[in-house]
Amino acid sequence: MTDHNFDNIAQKFVKNIYGTSKGKIREAVVWDELQHCLSLLPNRSLRILDAGGGFGFFSQKLAALGHQVVLCDISGELLKEAEKQLAGKDYQGNVQILHCSIQNLPEFIDGKFDLILNHAVLEWLAEPKQTLKGLLNFLSDDGLLSLMFYNKEAQRFFNLLSGNFEFVAKGMIRKKVVRLTPTSPLLEKDLQQWLEEFNMQVIQKTGVRVLHDYLKERSLCEDKFELLLSMEKMYCHQEPYASLGRYTHLTVKKIRETFLF
Repeated sequence: MTDHNFDNIAQKFVKNIYGTSKGKIREAVVWDELQHCLSLLPNRSLRILDAGGGFGFFSQKLAALGHQVVLCDISGELLKEAEKQLAGKDYQGNVQILHCSIQNLPEFIDGKFDLILNHAVLEWLAEPKQTLKGLLNFLSDDGLLSLMFYNKEAQRFFNLLSGNFEFVAKGMIRKKVVRLTPTSPLLEKDLQQWLEEFNMQVIQKTGVRVLHDYLKERSLCEDKFELLLSMEKMYCHQEPYASLGRYTHLTVKKIRETFLF
């Protein structure tokens, strides 16, 4: 397996990720989480890294607030879209765009970041654990990691509800990408174990799309979108709903070492 590159479907990616009802829910819920992160960080211009950020949807929103953002991705086509969307904006200079992998970031940047975004990236990587470990080297001691990943348990539950029993019984293995569904979704328990090994602590867990994907009547996604969104926000932090989100978002910080004298 190699790291997945979206160059060949860049425009489809841009349209589908945030241009649909499920994309709008993802946008709203994740932005709430980022605002929560900002509320926990110093009230000043922050140094932010959007690692694997595609066309920089959230990079642009953060830059518009006055923060200094480094946006990196391996997709040159998505970065061209980022440049296009930033062109002429008064915050354009707040975003540095790097065409590189997360693994190669040390060749291009140094120093620490107050906030690191890594959204829906790990499930597309050949070595997600090692990539995450390397990424955390850029996090300041008091910084926060905004980590979102495709939830394998939610994928399993959805397929069971859909009657795809054979697919589940065979381990839900996909040999190729179907639409924008990753071939290697992650288990939260594995992410939690990795973070513990890296001396990191989860301070908030959020389910992203805890209701949308399970609706039997699909027309409700559009017809009652505002009500659906309010329900998504109401239940995204509550169990068992949070663990059923198609994506899981974790707000993470470093564990401070304490010394006994």
